[in-house]
Amino acid sequence: MDNSLRGRTVLVTGGTRGVGAGVARAFAEAGAEVLVCARRPPEVPLPEARFVSLDVRDADAVRRFFAGLDRLDVLVNNAGGAPYRLLADADAERHARVVELNLLAPLTVSLAAHDHLRRAKGSIVMIGSVSGSRPSPGTAAYGAAKAGLENLARSMAAEWAPEVRVNTLVVGMVHTELAHLHYGGADGVRAVARTVPLGRLALPADVGAAAVFLASDAAAYISGASLSVHGGGERPAFLDAATVDKET
Repeated sequence: MDNSLRGRTVLVTGGTRGVGAGVARAFAEAGAEVLVCARRPPEVPLPEARFVSLDVRDADAVRRFFAGLDRLDVLVNNAGGAPYRLLADADAERHARVVELNLLAPLTVSLAAHDHLRRAKGSIVMIGSVSGSRPSPGTAAYGAAKAGLENLARSMAAEWAPEVRVNTLVVGMVHTELAHLHYGGADGVRAVARTVPLGRLALPADVGAAAVFLASDAAAYISGASLSVHGGGERPAFLDAATVDKET
């Protein structure tokens, strides 16, 4: 077991399934005391983490929760997501709720956690997305929010230094228990995986390992950074569309 974070307390928002559960397990394996929060308890219990019911969009509830904490060393802002929805198929208020969850809620949680993290000389890890740096048709509000989250992290890192480090993991496609909703069945997942240079989708454990690194002393001089966890990114579409003779 990696004990590099033994004695530290970590909170993972949205940590009950998918990427969040993978992050929580990684911190537990590194020796940390792990709290996970979400609106509902996990369908599959996480014995290595303590669950707390919390809606990160409820600012008053968030402040009450952090006021009752004895200690916090690491905050992982993972809660987020969005359904597939074309811009013109919904009103602005519905898109605004996506921005609220993916951008305003991490700001709310980070502000509430600030005093704990400052005392602990702690760290924040934002879970960003490649959708924040490329067109995101069908999830445009989500992509815009993730772009804002990355910028927020850089500003937060500058304002809260040297007491608190803040970094972003820019995550690509991940094979979670809900992957079939995004890519189809096994054949769809395999087809999508072939578009990734490393030949597979990320696992939640891959994201967890990167989060543990950014929160650990090994990253003590890293703040305001964005670390891509995307298997090499996406092959440019024009390379497959071009008709130039590859042999010349």
